Amino acid sequence: MTSAPAKNATTTDSDLELARAYAEKLLLLSQGSVDKHFDPFTDIDWDNPDYAVTADDPRWILPKSGDMFARHAWYQGLSQARKIEIGMWRQANIAKVGLQFETLLIGGMMQHTFKLPNGSREFRYCTHEVIEECNHTLMFQEMVNRIGIDVPGMGPIIRQLTYLVPPLASVFPNLFFMAVLSGEEPIDHIQKGILRAGEQIHPIMRGVMAIHIAEEARHISFAHEFLEHHVPQSNAVNKFVLSLAFPIVMWIGGRAIIVPPRAFFREFDIPREVRKDVFFGLPDSRETFAGYYADVRSLAKRIGLLNPVSKAVWKALRIDGPGTRYRSEPDRPGQVRAA
Repeated sequence: MTSAPAKNATTTDSDLELARAYAEKLLLLSQGSVDKHFDPFTDIDWDNPDYAVTADDPRWILPKSGDMFARHAWYQGLSQARKIEIGMWRQANIAKVGLQFETLLIGGMMQHTFKLPNGSREFRYCTHEVIEECNHTLMFQEMVNRIGIDVPGMGPIIRQLTYLVPPLASVFPNLFFMAVLSGEEPIDHIQKGILRAGEQIHPIMRGVMAIHIAEEARHISFAHEFLEHHVPQSNAVNKFVLSLAFPIVMWIGGRAIIVPPRAFFREFDIPREVRKDVFFGLPDSRETFAGYYADVRSLAKRIGLLNPVSKAVWKALRIDGPGTRYRSEPDRPGQVRAA
């Protein structure tokens, strides 16, 4: 996609109009990165005394609004000291997972931009995004370092699979940007939920989330725009394959982000049934996880990736449900997650 697409024998006026509209959206996103961007070492007051990390600070207790684990009766029944200890480990590990995910995204973006033509507005926006994601990795690592716990991040199996992700951007870009959304959407959903709820959280977390939400809004918008522009151009066979891959990628990516590694459960001697309840069994957990992808389900419908077979896959993975009326629409109590 260039800034001034040329018409050829197979290009229609409608194609040119769509290309121009897409280019204008990318220019708007790029200008947003110029006008409003952050530096984690100047925009977060790391050395503020209130930001000090101590082992008895109740602000590390997991927030119910953003963590399935925090809502479970087992966690709620622990002493305050134990809640804080678990909360610090889990928050540090989530930051480490975020860092690892952003690193994969950076690698894939670089693969994608390498082959783009001169004049491509995708090149400019993707490069802006990579710069912002590099700052996010610095920010997440600084948070881990300040907490001072040697957390692993993703589980070992998922970490091995991550070597496959960056090359997807060059060979299967539509699939890659689906993978991008599989991680970005849950993290964004969780962080917005916590800030909207107004729960007491540590200021390091609040500062990190505020920056991440502000810039991630552009990143998520780009992934949506990319898929909305490119997927409809695919042939029928490719679109059908993408329709089946979409929910599978969402499920895998979301689980990698949300479910802690086994080291977490061993470290705190967490019963196996609690693990099953929190992340797989309880209706509240299943509804929460499905809710992370309401925007994505709306996207799938808009770009023609919902058909009877793909709907069955969404339902089999228990991440089906209604879409949103607008992007980032807040969850509403009693919202039905029906097919």
